[in-house]
Parts: sequence; structure tokens; C-alpha cells
Amino acid sequence: MKNIVPFTAADLLKYTRQRSGEIKFGERILTVPKDTDAFEFLKETEAQFVLLGIPEDIGIRANYGKGGASLAWHYALRSICNLQHNRFCKGSSVVILGHINVAAAMEKANMLDAKSGNGRRELSTLVEEIDKDVSHVVCRIIQAGKTPVVIGGGHNNAYGTIKGTALAKVKPVNAVNYDSRARMRMLEGRHSGNGFHYAFEEGFLKNYFIFGLHESYANKGIMENIKKNAERIRYNTYEQIAVRREKHFTEEMALAKGFVADEPFGIEIDLSALPHIPSDTMTASGFSVEKARHFVHYFGLCKNAAYLHICEGAPELDYQNYIHLTGKLIAALVSDFIKARTLKP
Repeated sequence: MKNIVPFTAADLLKYTRQRSGEIKFGERILTVPKDTDAFEFLKETEAQFVLLGIPEDIGIRANYGKGGASLAWHYALRSICNLQHNRFCKGSSVVILGHINVAAAMEKANMLDAKSGNGRRELSTLVEEIDKDVSHVVCRIIQAGKTPVVIGGGHNNAYGTIKGTALAKVKPVNAVNYDSRARMRMLEGRHSGNGFHYAFEEGFLKNYFIFGLHESYANKGIMENIKKNAERIRYNTYEQIAVRREKHFTEEMALAKGFVADEPFGIEIDLSALPHIPSDTMTASGFSVEKARHFVHYFGLCKNAAYLHICEGAPELDYQNYIHLTGKLIAALVSDFIKARTLKP
């Protein structure tokens, strides 16, 4: 398809560091054969998980943020392809489809000034175009009976992922978002801060649970909107759980599960909520990486988990000696999700 840059067997060879006596993920992961219809291939393959990249940071820039998230897909693949294929997690359960073709949009975005009104409007228009491609591809993956694992990019791509899932399921879907921000900013043109708001207002998102909202990041308008829609939008805060100890992490996961997991739902992981992970809004305080991994495992066990979306990591904003660590973190989260979905009772 014209909106996907396919990941090929030759790409696998470039990313995989083969070693005697070991079998790496990249030696067992599937790619779509050349001259084969991608979605017909997905229908026929036994592999359950489909990796899709969105190497952009346009939505972040449209939200007055810094670029850098566009390389997360590349570094994630470097780490995923070099995981061990073993009895705990098998590369043969994965197809790397490729990434959304955002090259032209990124080139246009690089010439725009987000600080100007016109520049920001044009960035939002570019995000809308990416939305269309994301929703279409995610929809086709799910229609093929597979589970998308979407790696961004900014959190703007939650909108397209939710919409694509809803279109495939032919009904609104739910979402649980591990995030320090609600991503419910005004409907002022598409960007990384309002994907859930657009999905909610347009009828693609039914129930929405925000897990670990930082109280200092929630503006009055967002909180009033959440209160107005309390039957369908719920949240807890980082301070309630980790600072004041009014609530317990495990009990809150169970509450969130009860709110979203009776219907198809998406698992959203915003890496900017984790302390010291390079991103546009890197934080010094937040739930640990271990808690994020447990979160993915916990919700991955739910039969109605429809997708995993990992976003906002920006490897190139890290020190050069540590630039690979964001990719390693994404690979760990992806493998946690696969293990949870394939766990035998």
C-alpha cells in the first residue's frame, strides 16, 4: 500500500546481530514477502502480533513541543530484532509490517514555525493526514484478525489507532492511558495533546481511564470536561497513589480494568510519564519502568485488549552514549505484551 513503507527481509538482516549458539527475534520474525498483498498475508499467517511504526514528531511540534520522537521506531526495531527467541517469547509470533510513510509530511513540517498561528495550523493539517493513514492501516490489521503493536511518534497517534480499532470492531472502543497528562486539550486542531478528546467527541472512544495523571499538569478546562463526562471518563492521579498513598497501584489497575475491559480496549503507554525517559516533556517524578511493565502485562492478560500503543519516547533527546536505551525499553514493553497475550493458563 502506498501509505506504508514495508519492512523487508533485507531490513531484518541489517537490524539483527546474529551470534553463534543463539536465535534472535530477527531470525524468526516475519515480514510480508515481496509482491504479496500485505493484508492478505496477515489473514493467512499464524503470527498474531503486527508491528507498525509511525516515525513522526509533527503532532508534538503542533502542541508547542520539541521534535525527537520520530526515531523511536528505528531504535525500537534495533532492540526488538535482537531479543532472544526462546520459550518465554517467540519472534515467530510477530510480523513487522513496516511504518506509515510520513517522509513528505516531515519534510513539510521541518519548514514550519509552530510558534506562528499559520505554522501551527499547517502542522495540524499534516497530523490530520497522518490520522487517516493510521486509522486505515490499524483497521485493516484488526480486520485480518491480528493485534496491532503501534510504536510512535507522538501521542497524537492515539486518535488514529482508536478510530481504526473502532472501525474494525464496528463500535466505539475503550482505552486505558498510562500517562501523566489527560491528552484532552481543546479541539483546536489536531496535535499530541488532544487525540483522546477528538476520538471521544467523534464517537470512536467510549470509556476512557487516565492512569497516573499528574495533578500539576491538569488545567481547569480539562478537569471540568472530565467531571462533565464522569460516567465515561475516569482517572486517578500519581499523587493519590505514590505521594499521599490514598490509593493503591494494584487496586487502581483493577478499577481501571473494570471500567474498560468488558469491551474491546486499547492499552496506551506514554513514555514521557516515566522518570528520566527522554521525551519532549521528560519528568523527574513518575511511576517506575517496572510498574509500567507490570501495567502492560496486567492489561495484556485481558481477552479484550485490542492493541498496544507506545509513544512519546524521543531517543535523540538523550545523551549520545544512552540513545539506545529508549529502544530497549520499548522492546521490553512489547515483549511483556506478547508474553501476556500468549500466556497459557
